[in-house]
Amino acid sequence: AAAETGTRIGLLRGERLKRSDLLAATLVRSANDACRALADGVGASIDPRRPTAAFVARMNARAATLGLSNTHYANPCGHDDDAQYTSARDLAALSHAVLADATLAGIAQRRDVAFKTSTGRTLSARTTNALLDGLPGARGLKTGTTPAAGRCLVAVVERDGRRVLAVLLHAPERWW
Repeated sequence: AAAETGTRIGLLRGERLKRSDLLAATLVRSANDACRALADGVGASIDPRRPTAAFVARMNARAATLGLSNTHYANPCGHDDDAQYTSARDLAALSHAVLADATLAGIAQRRDVAFKTSTGRTLSARTTNALLDGLPGARGLKTGTTPAAGRCLVAVVERDGRRVLAVLLHAPERWW
């Protein structure tokens, strides 16, 4: 997990953290090292060549139960892979499931996270979602960027008792 690429929170080999802290770093900062550590800890595989295979299988099973018919996961962190894909419709359906879970919905709208590792080192990170700082009623939900997918955003805004969910994939500009 400490060697994971992309956006990171700075985990070091051998450090131990709470799963809730790893989840928060994954959702708030899109921290791939935290995502990988969570996947390794929750669904480790016996096959050392494919350490997260069991976790990815659980992700695909959950996607099927949610009716995400245009989604297939190949890795836990959302890295580009020819076998990994999703659709705006499926991301919207997944977002509704996340919003129905009070814990996940609460984490997704946090602007920052801070926690201590088992060695006493403090890690902190700021959200990748610029809407949380400037758009009244913004409630999160998730950003992402890869070379193949481009800039992506799943945004939720609530005002006057109404909720609007927007999904942008490969957006030339996500914050307009």
